[in-house]
This record gives sequence, C-alpha cells and structure tokens, in this order.
Amino acid sequence: MARRVELTDAEWRQRLSPEQYAVLRQQATERAFTGAYTDTEEPGVYRCAGCGAELFRSDAKFHSGSGWPSFVEPAELEAVEVRIDRSNGMVREEVVCAACGGHLGHVFDDGPGPTGKRFCINSCALELDAADGPTSG
Repeated sequence: MARRVELTDAEWRQRLSPEQYAVLRQQATERAFTGAYTDTEEPGVYRCAGCGAELFRSDAKFHSGSGWPSFVEPAELEAVEVRIDRSNGMVREEVVCAACGGHLGHVFDDGPGPTGKRFCINSCALELDAADGPTSG
C-alpha cells in the first residue's frame, strides 16, 4: 500500500515546478504533444513527480496518438485512484496518485487489449526512473 503524502500548499509550490504544480495540484492539462514522455520508448518505471510513488511501467506504455503518454494499466491497481471528473462540461474519469492525491490525467475506454483502457497521463506529472524498470516488449 502506498504511503500517504500530505504537504501544505506552500510545500507543494516549493517542491514542484510551476507546470507540475498546475497539473498535479490544480488539475491543469499540459498541451498535447509537448510533454517529455509522449514519444519516449526508454524502459523504466514512471513515478509520481510529486511524491515518487511508482505509478506505471514502460511495458504498459503504448503510442495512442493522443499527444500524451498512454498506458494500458497502472503498475499496481492500488497505485492510482479513479474519480469522476465533471469539470469543463464533461464527465470523465480522473486519474490521481493514490499516495499524494496529485492529478495525473484521465482514463478512457478506447485503449488496446488486454485491458481496453487508455490511461492518458500528463508527462510533467511523471518522472521516468530508467534504472528501476522492466524492458519494453
């Protein structure tokens, strides 16, 4: 089970870049095709940029063409929480880090098998730990 990370707003602002703060703490979205991990194929583990929790693995990553890194599943089901997001006049499923509550992106039902899911995640919400991951398949 992930440890619970709770910081004050000032601590989050100090820890994160302005873009990371906007995404992780204010539910912003980075512009499509601008993120560092959109097209990367480097093997490793994707960790939360806010707290370092393991979220996704490179062997679950795929090129969706959406403009954001996409994964078929989280590293562990308990690594993320899915919540209903009714912002911007839409109803979507928001993906947040289970350890710190940081906004990561959204999950959609248009991904490839075996899950049929597309976890569409902001690059700036992630940090790739290339030394700690599996090899891509």
